[in-house]
Amino acid sequence: MPTPQFIVDLRAHIGHDPLWLIGVTAVVIRGDEVLLVKRADNGVWAPVTGIVDPGEEPADAAVREVAEETGVTAAPERLAWVHTTAPVTHVNGDQAQYLDHVFVMRWVAGNPYPADDESTDARWWELSALPEMPRRMHERIAAALRQGPETRFEWDRR
Repeated sequence: MPTPQFIVDLRAHIGHDPLWLIGVTAVVIRGDEVLLVKRADNGVWAPVTGIVDPGEEPADAAVREVAEETGVTAAPERLAWVHTTAPVTHVNGDQAQYLDHVFVMRWVAGNPYPADDESTDARWWELSALPEMPRRMHERIAAALRQGPETRFEWDRR
Protein backbone atom coordinates (compact mmCIF):
# COMPACT_ATOMS: atom_id res chain seq x y z
CA MET A 1 0.00 0.00 0.00
CA PRO A 2 1.53 3.34 -0.96
CA THR A 3 0.65 6.50 0.98
CA PRO A 4 -1.96 5.75 3.68
CA GLN A 5 -5.38 7.28 2.99
CA PHE A 6 -5.26 9.41 6.14
CA ILE A 7 -2.10 11.08 4.79
CA VAL A 8 -3.72 11.61 1.37
CA ASP A 9 -6.70 13.25 3.13
CA LEU A 10 -4.40 15.50 5.21
CA ARG A 11 -2.43 16.46 2.12
CA ALA A 12 -5.68 17.55 0.43
CA HIS A 13 -5.90 20.23 3.12
CA ILE A 14 -2.28 21.23 3.66
CA GLY A 15 -0.61 20.52 0.30
CA HIS A 16 3.12 19.82 0.56
CA ASP A 17 3.58 21.57 3.95
CA PRO A 18 5.55 19.64 6.58
CA LEU A 19 3.82 16.82 8.45
CA TRP A 20 5.03 15.24 11.71
CA LEU A 21 4.46 11.48 11.38
CA ILE A 22 5.09 8.29 13.32
CA GLY A 23 7.27 5.85 11.43
CA VAL A 24 8.73 2.37 11.79
CA THR A 25 11.85 0.70 10.49
CA ALA A 26 11.77 -3.11 10.51
CA VAL A 27 15.24 -4.67 10.60
CA VAL A 28 14.40 -8.30 9.82
CA ILE A 29 17.21 -10.70 10.73
CA ARG A 30 17.60 -14.30 9.54
CA GLY A 31 20.82 -15.81 10.83
CA ASP A 32 23.60 -13.56 9.51
CA GLU A 33 21.36 -11.91 6.90
CA VAL A 34 19.15 -8.83 6.87
CA LEU A 35 16.09 -8.21 4.70
CA LEU A 36 16.36 -5.13 2.48
CA VAL A 37 14.15 -3.57 -0.17
CA LYS A 38 15.15 -1.38 -3.10
CA ARG A 39 12.82 1.61 -2.88
CA ALA A 40 10.90 2.45 -6.05
CA ASP A 41 10.86 6.19 -5.34
CA ASN A 42 14.62 6.78 -5.06
CA GLY A 43 16.38 3.47 -5.81
CA VAL A 44 17.90 3.25 -2.31
CA TRP A 45 18.41 -0.09 -0.57
CA ALA A 46 16.97 0.03 2.95
CA PRO A 47 15.28 -1.98 5.64
CA VAL A 48 11.50 -1.93 5.39
CA THR A 49 10.11 1.42 6.54
CA GLY A 50 6.59 2.73 6.83
CA ILE A 51 4.03 4.96 8.51
CA VAL A 52 2.03 3.93 11.56
CA ASP A 53 -1.72 4.16 10.91
CA PRO A 54 -3.92 6.08 13.38
CA GLY A 55 -4.45 3.97 16.50
CA GLU A 56 -2.04 1.26 15.33
CA GLU A 57 0.66 -0.07 17.64
CA PRO A 58 4.14 0.62 16.19
CA ALA A 59 5.17 -3.07 16.47
CA ASP A 60 2.01 -4.09 14.57
CA ALA A 61 2.86 -1.51 11.91
CA ALA A 62 6.33 -3.04 11.52
CA VAL A 63 4.84 -6.52 11.04
CA ARG A 64 2.28 -5.16 8.56
CA GLU A 65 4.83 -3.18 6.55
CA VAL A 66 7.16 -6.17 6.19
CA ALA A 67 4.29 -8.35 4.94
CA GLU A 68 2.94 -5.67 2.58
CA GLU A 69 6.30 -4.76 1.06
CA THR A 70 8.09 -8.14 0.94
CA GLY A 71 5.58 -10.97 1.48
CA VAL A 72 7.68 -12.08 4.48
CA THR A 73 6.21 -12.87 7.90
CA ALA A 74 8.30 -11.41 10.72
CA ALA A 75 7.85 -11.01 14.46
CA PRO A 76 9.10 -8.07 16.56
CA GLU A 77 11.69 -8.98 19.17
CA ARG A 78 12.93 -5.66 20.50
CA LEU A 79 12.60 -1.91 20.09
CA ALA A 80 16.19 -0.95 19.28
CA TRP A 81 16.07 2.81 18.71
CA VAL A 82 13.63 5.70 18.90
CA HIS A 83 14.77 8.84 17.09
CA THR A 84 13.64 11.82 15.06
CA THR A 85 14.63 11.76 11.41
CA ALA A 86 15.89 14.78 9.56
CA PRO A 87 13.20 16.59 7.59
CA VAL A 88 12.49 14.83 4.29
CA THR A 89 11.13 16.12 1.00
CA HIS A 90 9.69 13.15 -0.89
CA VAL A 91 9.94 12.91 -4.68
CA ASN A 92 6.37 14.21 -5.02
CA GLY A 93 7.25 17.35 -3.03
CA ASP A 94 5.58 16.31 0.23
CA GLN A 95 7.57 17.37 3.30
CA ALA A 96 7.65 15.24 6.43
CA GLN A 97 9.61 14.43 9.53
CA TYR A 98 9.29 11.14 11.40
CA LEU A 99 9.46 9.88 14.95
CA ASP A 100 11.00 6.57 13.90
CA HIS A 101 10.81 3.32 15.88
CA VAL A 102 13.53 0.84 14.81
CA PHE A 103 12.47 -2.73 15.57
CA VAL A 104 14.59 -5.87 15.55
CA MET A 105 12.41 -8.39 13.76
CA ARG A 106 12.80 -12.17 13.58
CA TRP A 107 12.11 -13.89 10.27
CA VAL A 108 9.23 -16.37 10.63
CA ALA A 109 8.35 -17.44 7.08
CA GLY A 110 8.36 -16.48 3.43
CA ASN A 111 10.72 -15.63 0.63
CA PRO A 112 11.06 -11.92 -0.09
CA TYR A 113 9.80 -10.32 -3.28
CA PRO A 114 8.62 -6.78 -4.13
CA ALA A 115 5.04 -7.35 -2.95
CA ASP A 116 3.77 -3.83 -3.72
CA ASP A 117 4.71 -0.85 -5.84
CA GLU A 118 6.89 0.72 -3.11
CA SER A 119 9.93 -1.37 -4.03
CA THR A 120 11.53 -2.86 -7.12
CA ASP A 121 13.47 -5.61 -5.33
CA ALA A 122 13.46 -7.37 -1.97
CA ARG A 123 16.10 -9.82 -0.81
CA TRP A 124 18.35 -11.10 1.95
CA TRP A 125 21.80 -9.54 2.24
CA GLU A 126 24.74 -10.89 4.22
CA LEU A 127 25.42 -8.53 7.12
CA SER A 128 29.08 -8.58 6.12
CA ALA A 129 28.32 -7.54 2.52
CA LEU A 130 25.59 -4.89 2.59
CA PRO A 131 24.85 -2.86 -0.54
CA GLU A 132 25.55 0.84 -0.75
CA MET A 133 22.93 2.73 1.23
CA PRO A 134 22.58 6.01 3.12
CA ARG A 135 24.38 6.31 6.45
CA ARG A 136 21.04 6.71 8.24
CA MET A 137 20.03 3.21 7.07
CA HIS A 138 23.34 1.71 8.21
CA GLU A 139 22.74 3.37 11.61
CA ARG A 140 19.33 1.72 11.92
CA ILE A 141 20.78 -1.71 11.13
CA ALA A 142 23.65 -1.14 13.57
CA ALA A 143 21.17 -0.16 16.31
CA ALA A 144 19.24 -3.37 15.71
CA LEU A 145 22.40 -5.49 15.87
CA ARG A 146 23.58 -4.08 19.21
CA GLN A 147 23.30 -6.66 21.95
CA GLY A 148 21.29 -6.09 25.09
CA PRO A 149 17.71 -5.20 25.95
CA GLU A 150 18.23 -1.43 26.07
CA THR A 151 16.55 0.87 23.60
CA ARG A 152 18.73 3.62 22.15
CA PHE A 153 17.18 7.07 22.28
CA GLU A 154 18.36 10.58 21.55
CA TRP A 155 18.14 13.40 24.09
CA ASP A 156 19.32 16.95 24.41
CA ARG A 157 21.88 16.93 27.21
CA ARG A 158 21.65 20.69 27.86
